[in-house]
Amino acid sequence: MHILEFAESGQFEPRRIAAALRTSSAEVAQTVGLSKDALQRRTRINSAKTQRRLRELVEVLNKVESRFGSELMAYAWFRSEPLPGFDGRTAMQLVQEGKAGEVLQYIDAVDAGVFA
Repeated sequence: MHILEFAESGQFEPRRIAAALRTSSAEVAQTVGLSKDALQRRTRINSAKTQRRLRELVEVLNKVESRFGSELMAYAWFRSEPLPGFDGRTAMQLVQEGKAGEVLQYIDAVDAGVFA
């Protein structure tokens, strides 16, 4: 995923993210723990919380895309694969809880061979 593909006027654009992942903006909202209204109203799309959650989604998917071969497979992993050491929670659930940093640290640790 190239970050600039998902930006418009310096902001992450939910409809572009949804199109790349072949899903709806409502599903992207649910995936990052926001209401569907958060990605439908311009004032809410531009809010710091919404932009942070979209950025976290793109950051995590960027880190793992090469491992899975496509952004769609990375997205499937993000939504469904339980992460060891996180009580069976997925990357999606952790991002929804505001723990994207922990997901990124986990990915870096796996890449470094810590959990290999």
